[in-house]
Amino acid sequence: MSVPPAVIRVLVCEDQALVRTGFVTILSAQPDMEVVGEAVDGRAAIRSAEELKPDVVVMDIRMPLLDGIEATRHLAGPDSLSPAKILVVTTFNVDEYVYEALRAGASGFMLKDAAPPELINAVRTVARGESLLDPAVTRALIGRFAERLRPSAASASPERDRLKVLAPREHEVLLLISEGLSNAEIATELVISPETVKTYVSRILTKLNLRDRVQAVVLAYRAGLAGRGD
Repeated sequence: MSVPPAVIRVLVCEDQALVRTGFVTILSAQPDMEVVGEAVDGRAAIRSAEELKPDVVVMDIRMPLLDGIEATRHLAGPDSLSPAKILVVTTFNVDEYVYEALRAGASGFMLKDAAPPELINAVRTVARGESLLDPAVTRALIGRFAERLRPSAASASPERDRLKVLAPREHEVLLLISEGLSNAEIATELVISPETVKTYVSRILTKLNLRDRVQAVVLAYRAGLAGRGD
C-alpha cells in the first residue's frame, strides 16, 4: 500500500452547503489534513480535481449537472491517466450505488450519517491507498453482482492476459482475495504469515496497476478467475 502524504490534501464535492461546510470543518481541523477546494456539482468536481490534484476526493453521489458516479468514472475510471483516490459519501445505503461507485473507480464508500471520526479515518484510509470496504462487505457486494461482472470468453481474454505477470503464488492469493478472504484468512489457508500475505497483496496491486483490493476483485471476475464455482 502507498504511504500517505504528511498532509492529506482533500477536495470536498457536495451540493448541499450545510453538509459541505460540515465536512470542510471536520477535515480542516485535523493536523494532517488540508481542504484545498470545494465543488458543488459533478462538472466542478472534475475541473477542481484536475486542477488541484488532491490526495483524496470526497464525492457525493447525487449532484447537479453530473452525478458523483460519472464524475468518479471520469477521475478514477479505467480511462483516467492519473486516477484520483475517491471516497464516495452519500445518504443512500443502496447496494446498487455502492456497486456502481466501486465499478466507477471509487476506493471507498460510506454514509453521511457516519460519525466524524469515521469520516476522518475513511479519508486517511483512502489516502494510504487502501480500500474502505472490509473483505466481508466486498464479498457480499461482488457476489451479489457477480453475474454482471462475469465476462464472455472473448472479453475475458485481455483481462486474463494481464494476470500472466503474476507468479503462481500471487495468482493463488488473488483468487483468495476475490473470494473475500481477509489477509489473516489467506494466511491460514496458505499456511504463511499475515506479513507475507501483505507482501503478496502489495506485489499484485503493483504488477496489475491496481489501486486496492476492490479493483483486484473486479479484475479477477472480469478475467473469469473468480466465481467459477458459483
